Amino acid sequence: MQIHPSDNVEIRPENGQKYALCDIKAGENVIKYGFPIGHAKCDIGKGEHVHSHNVASSLSGLGDWQYKPTDYPKGDKIERTFMGYPRKNGDVGIRNELWIVPTVGCAASVARALAEKTGAKAMNHPLGCSQLGDDMKVTQKILNGLIHHPNAGGVLVLGLGCENNHLGRMKEVIGKVDEERVRFLNLQDCEDEMAEGLAILEELKAVMAKDKRIPLPVSKLKIGVKCGGSDGYSGITANPLVGRAMGLFDDADATVFMTEVPEVFGAEEILLSRCDSQKTLDEVAGMIRRFREYFIAHGEGIADNPSPGNVEGGITTLEEKSLGCVQKGCYVKVRGALEFGETAEGGGLYLVNGPGNDQIAVTNLAAAGVHMILFTTGRGTPLCAPVPTLKISTNNALYKKKPHWIDFNAGTILDGKPMDELARELFEKCIRTAEGEESLGEERGYYDIAIFKDGVTL
Repeated sequence: MQIHPSDNVEIRPENGQKYALCDIKAGENVIKYGFPIGHAKCDIGKGEHVHSHNVASSLSGLGDWQYKPTDYPKGDKIERTFMGYPRKNGDVGIRNELWIVPTVGCAASVARALAEKTGAKAMNHPLGCSQLGDDMKVTQKILNGLIHHPNAGGVLVLGLGCENNHLGRMKEVIGKVDEERVRFLNLQDCEDEMAEGLAILEELKAVMAKDKRIPLPVSKLKIGVKCGGSDGYSGITANPLVGRAMGLFDDADATVFMTEVPEVFGAEEILLSRCDSQKTLDEVAGMIRRFREYFIAHGEGIADNPSPGNVEGGITTLEEKSLGCVQKGCYVKVRGALEFGETAEGGGLYLVNGPGNDQIAVTNLAAAGVHMILFTTGRGTPLCAPVPTLKISTNNALYKKKPHWIDFNAGTILDGKPMDELARELFEKCIRTAEGEESLGEERGYYDIAIFKDGVTL
């Protein structure tokens, strides 16, 4: 299977591995998707297996990209509604859940105990105490994004009292809230924190009981896209399939959020060609460049990826993974870059700051206000965000092996199913999810959060 006419490797459908279509000399580029995915470390003969033993990444430096926009016209306008929950501030929710958000890891046990008794979701994490500077700000921004998330009909914010991120500081970040729906409890001020916590949660439940779904425009939806452990099929099936589905959401003026900044390395040209202006390119390229600087500052090469699971699945270099990853955005116009906890609306695609680490990435997307996440995987994972997380397998074998993990199978593309037809099915699956159909992860109660940190812990 030759993906692009200029490729000098092909993919074998039976294993997803790469094989040389012609002789490739040492030092020459290895081409897949029409772009270099690295260079040959030695001479590679026609028909030989092409992988880590004979290919190396060519990534280096901070990058220098020019504004060369490519015009990708949108499809026909999609006028569509879904049944969702309207919020006072104009946001909409696709769930009406009770969330508990601790300001500090020391309050996590109480949050967990309260959640077990009430059915709430506890957004537990180990941070917020011995943090300083930018790390503290990132923690606050992520928690703030969760506290304001429209899928939460009620939120109890738990503080301890002696932490750096005490409730007083956190409230300065949170700003104005609907006081009926966001409540605060400082544990050191309580005689019986469980009794007081349960009383507040019951009051929040009473408020939420009045909420009803009504028809709302699909343009109000915010969709996150993410890829986990990849394989040789990821850039052929699941990622481009998600991209096609995002094209349909773009036709409905919904907003798309993509993260994993390092997994853009080597594919910047494609992503940046979709920017809607020079200003947007500068913003997005600046975020990518800062992440390259972050790698270098810690003494790591910018090509220090992919993970062992990705390599086993057939991904050789970060360029190869990135060229598959960016396909999740299809041809949606790039509108900007978002820092931790920031959100946007009004259509288009936004790059959300953060690493490729799965737990951190899904947390960053949730804190950006996405209603659901489309998570492609060639390896399989039970990991889910606090928002509905649809797992999309790249191959049939994974779908058959892990039917309790995988919500949607893109492997049928390898059997000849038209991608546009499957994209429409995925779009409809997302609409049903927005209207209350549970993901497999939701059925099992799977969700986690993890917050990015880079500094001193006292």
